[in-house]
Amino acid sequence: MIKTKVTALLGGLALLITGAGCSGLSQAVSSTPEGCLIRTGDNTVGLDLEQAKYASIIAGLSVRRSLPARAASVALATAYQESGIRNIDYGDRDSVGLFQQRPSQDWGTVKQIMDPYYSTGEFYDALVKIKNWEERDITEVAQAVQISAYPDAYRDHEEDGKALASTLTGHSQAAVTCYDETPAEGDAKGLAAAVKKTFGKITVDREGTTLTIDASSNAKAWAYGQFALASLDEFGVATVTVADQIWRVAPADRGEWVEADAPAKKRQVIITVR
Repeated sequence: MIKTKVTALLGGLALLITGAGCSGLSQAVSSTPEGCLIRTGDNTVGLDLEQAKYASIIAGLSVRRSLPARAASVALATAYQESGIRNIDYGDRDSVGLFQQRPSQDWGTVKQIMDPYYSTGEFYDALVKIKNWEERDITEVAQAVQISAYPDAYRDHEEDGKALASTLTGHSQAAVTCYDETPAEGDAKGLAAAVKKTFGKITVDREGTTLTIDASSNAKAWAYGQFALASLDEFGVATVTVADQIWRVAPADRGEWVEADAPAKKRQVIITVR
């Protein structure tokens, strides 16, 4: 049976997380250096560093499951509406987490749902049971999973969800730039573990402050590289090289992807931490 829930946040809080609220968040992030920008075509999405981390996990787990990017689009539009892509521990009745899933509706325990890997996995488990989910309208599919009191609200986040999904699954290349005003110390071991936890059985070679990953496709190489960049504040990421493109941490802005002086191999990712 498809699991159900009632929309998490009512009243003023619900308005904060609907289209107007999230749009305001994006504008605020975009006007300051700290955070991430995702640019695809004519669409630019601003995320703070917390949102970027969770968005990269949601998208990365769709890659791990070999789901099409549309799955991540649905999931990210849903997380935008339900929590603002934040792993919150409150909501309507017993709703918690990125997707505001309810323990009383058999989504799991509070502890389980507050694990973004678990909650995202549960979302995808429910999503793929929806008939024709790959072809149907994103809002219809999200509502079929969530059974929300605001069934049309997911549409407000459809375009941003698509942009995030395209980028963080690696289909849009060199599309993420980020900046952290208070960067963490480098943690190559922690980053290697996070990449494996998110993408599954891949080989991550670690030597000192450098990680090297050989991907099986261009899209996966960019998914790995842009996941690392979206996690820069947690692991102290300094550079990300994907094939012949490199991003470097900048002293006061998000930096840009440029042609690498020492390119990696085709479909190879090289990440350095501080």
